[in-house]
Amino acid sequence: MGNKQTELNNSGNRVETVPVWVKPYLTIDEATAYTGIGRDKLYEMTSQEKCPFVLWVGNRRMIKRRVFDEYIEKMYSI
Repeated sequence: MGNKQTELNNSGNRVETVPVWVKPYLTIDEATAYTGIGRDKLYEMTSQEKCPFVLWVGNRRMIKRRVFDEYIEKMYSI
C-alpha cells in the first residue's frame, strides 16, 4: 500500500504504519482518535443491536470506517 508511514517505535526501530483514514476497520481507540467521539459514547453506539457500522470479531468490536463516516455525516447529534 502506498499510504504507509514510517515511524520509530519505543526501541528506536523503524515501523511502517497505516494512517487511520486509510484503514477499512478501526478499533474503538482508533475511532476515538479519528473522530474525537469519546470511548464511552462509541461503546454505547456500537452496543445497539442494529448498529450499521460495527463488525464483531469474537468479543472485539471493529468500526467499519466508511459506513461510520456516512452514518456520522447524516447525524445531527449523537
